[in-house]
Amino acid sequence: MRIVEVSGYVAAPLCGMTLAQLGAEVIRVEPIGGAPDRTRFPLAATGISLYWTGLNKGKRSIEVDLSTAAGRQLVTDLVAEYGILLTNSERHLRFDDLRARRPDVIHAVLTGTRGGAAAVDYTVNAATGFPTATGPESDTAPVNHLLPAWDVAAGLYLAVGLLAAERRRGLTGEAQQVRIALEDVALATAGNLGYLAEAQLSAVPRERSGNYVYGTFGRDFATADGSRVMVVALTLAQWRDLVRVTGTSEVLLALADSLGADFDAEADRYRHRRVLAALLAEWFEARPLAEVAAELGGTRVLWSVYRSFRDLAAEEARLLRESPMMGQLEQPGVGNYLAPGSPLVIGGRQAPPEPAPTVGQHTAEVLRTDLRLLGADLQKLRDEAVIGPRPESEPERMVE
Repeated sequence: MRIVEVSGYVAAPLCGMTLAQLGAEVIRVEPIGGAPDRTRFPLAATGISLYWTGLNKGKRSIEVDLSTAAGRQLVTDLVAEYGILLTNSERHLRFDDLRARRPDVIHAVLTGTRGGAAAVDYTVNAATGFPTATGPESDTAPVNHLLPAWDVAAGLYLAVGLLAAERRRGLTGEAQQVRIALEDVALATAGNLGYLAEAQLSAVPRERSGNYVYGTFGRDFATADGSRVMVVALTLAQWRDLVRVTGTSEVLLALADSLGADFDAEADRYRHRRVLAALLAEWFEARPLAEVAAELGGTRVLWSVYRSFRDLAAEEARLLRESPMMGQLEQPGVGNYLAPGSPLVIGGRQAPPEPAPTVGQHTAEVLRTDLRLLGADLQKLRDEAVIGPRPESEPERMVE
């Protein structure tokens, strides 16, 4: 599979990288000087975006000015050669124009809204209701999430859609267009999880629950040595293990009797979550993390210690080193560090991480090989600022 990608930020680049890690050849088209998101935080000490390199591993990069007719023609020719365009912009390369050039083209496009208007994860999220149900119970202001969840979900949805379109093209020989909107991904998810149905059918609005897990028993607890753990008991077996290990069976039976509750019922555990958490908190607060880990480790209770990103990368580096998904990556301009390959395991194998390209690193190589342009053609395009300047690593004269 060969894909031309004209995109930026999270969702579409994630789609392209996901497919590259599955074996696709992905050529990323960037404007002269590089895409705007190449400078997005976080940055390495050299100023190179760790965000950008993280989302564009294993791709190749060409520099083309799509605002010029010659630039649009170059990329149209490349799409005609590869057969697939992945983009989050329809400004320059439209489906009908590409289909006229290649009758079986696949056009996969991400938009902000269904109507094609611009939007980002953070504006889409604001309109979904999630921020009003997120955060401490005492808060009244909306709380955004750190994770761009709709971008991630949209990128993976788009990868699935593109693969389905490629399969359909193989069966019919016809052009295919795949469209997905960030707001539709958020709306579908809110509906699939029952939140929209609840809002329509219940007179009681969804309340903020802080770090409690909605509808079951789960919460964070502090340990005697200042750590915090997240503990979840979804099933009755997990709840009974938590009660047993914390030695709270008798007091909980008495509490259930006084409240007229049945803590074997998940709904009652959630309804009385605050008083249950207060009782269980004493057990955690009396023990250091090592003892808590040893006690919970022999049970079916779901739990984990809270870590910062720095904890995960430093104190817990063993986890990164031992994960078959992680590999040492030598990223130009950044250095050597552990980076993820594909989380998919296929045939017992996970694709290792590959470096992200530098700006226009493969311009001459791609245009020579795939569009059969000569050195004189490339120089003319450079002189006219249609493609980027010759990289220092590229010889001045190459055999035609």
